[in-house]
Amino acid sequence: MRSPIALALVLVATLAPPASAFATRDMLGHDVTLGAPPSRIVSLVPSVTEIVYALGAEGRLVGVTDFCDFPPEARQKPHVGGMVGPSLESIVVLRPDLVIATTEGTREETVIQLRRLKIPVYLVAVHRVADATDLIARLGELTGRQASAGPLVTKIEQRIAAVQKAVVLLGRPRVLYVLWPEPLIVPGRGAIVTELIQLAGGRSLTADDADAYPRYSLEAAVARSPEVILLANHGTNSGPIAMEKWRNLSELPAVKAGRLRSVNGDLLHRYGPRLVDGLEQLARAIHPEAFQ
Repeated sequence: MRSPIALALVLVATLAPPASAFATRDMLGHDVTLGAPPSRIVSLVPSVTEIVYALGAEGRLVGVTDFCDFPPEARQKPHVGGMVGPSLESIVVLRPDLVIATTEGTREETVIQLRRLKIPVYLVAVHRVADATDLIARLGELTGRQASAGPLVTKIEQRIAAVQKAVVLLGRPRVLYVLWPEPLIVPGRGAIVTELIQLAGGRSLTADDADAYPRYSLEAAVARSPEVILLANHGTNSGPIAMEKWRNLSELPAVKAGRLRSVNGDLLHRYGPRLVDGLEQLARAIHPEAFQ
């Protein structure tokens, strides 16, 4: 009969991952251990899909969501449904060795079910620009594309620095950013858009709200006398959102000065490499005089 110590050693050896296992931690600090570096990845995050393509690692993507539409080639990948409630059956059929999900968009129930099915899940969470560049580096490591991740991050940081330099000596107008019109949703303290407005030389009127994306009344927004109003387009970028409604508020400083603009929300709400394109767009809207 084996001793209790010997039985314990056998149990540990049975449960422990192989010596060649690929181990990492996700952005929430959870340990993620795989048998090998992931070669079959399902992305439930459009931002992650964009980054994987930018790194040249799209060959490892075997599934994406219905919202993963950039670059256009991503639409050709097998779809697993939406971000919030993807089809577990569709994911299982693709035999992924890793699913990348987000704490802001993927239901906790979905993550729990995937883990019950023994499918490893890597969670991402991005609230700051530094988180976005960190995610690029992390995905470079996950996909074996570290050599591509470094230069990509450097280029993004250089473009951010160029925007800051262009607006550093200018004033900081009061900016109202409308993420969604009905109900009126704006970026709060924990939203990456709030930091982008700051980097672009503006001062978000809703930056002090504790919620990342609080709901506001129109009266509360108007009472803050915005000097610049930015209305975000979404998805197909089909046109300004409720532009006429805001134009009718003719007493607002932003409307009087003709500083009511639409911006491409896909560039600003996703945290892939195009985030810096969104920053440059913001800077031009807030300080057109700096970019003649």
